Amino acid sequence: MRKDDLDGDPVLERAPKVARARKWAVVFHNDDYTTKWFVVQVLEQLFHMSETSATALMMAIHEKGRGIAGVYSRDIAETKVDEAMRLAREFEMPLLVTAEPDEDGDEGDGEA
Repeated sequence: MRKDDLDGDPVLERAPKVARARKWAVVFHNDDYTTKWFVVQVLEQLFHMSETSATALMMAIHEKGRGIAGVYSRDIAETKVDEAMRLAREFEMPLLVTAEPDEDGDEGDGEA
């Protein structure tokens, strides 16, 4: 679209860029005290994983020190973290779950 500025010269208007909202990963961190069954239970309950998927992720977290349970919008990721940490406190587990900016950018929807 063209408009004339005050000097009469044409001015081109650009459409504003609309960036996609950054996605956030929900990260489970390994520790030496939270039981494996508890991690599996949280993954099944809050992330709607099957027992097989939850067990596989729990083992990956145990072996690698951390693992991503899902990638979501920031609000959903923070809610998932809050819910997981509430369960951990309720069952007196020292589980640590954090929300971190997703390294892969905006690929995938993650909102399961």
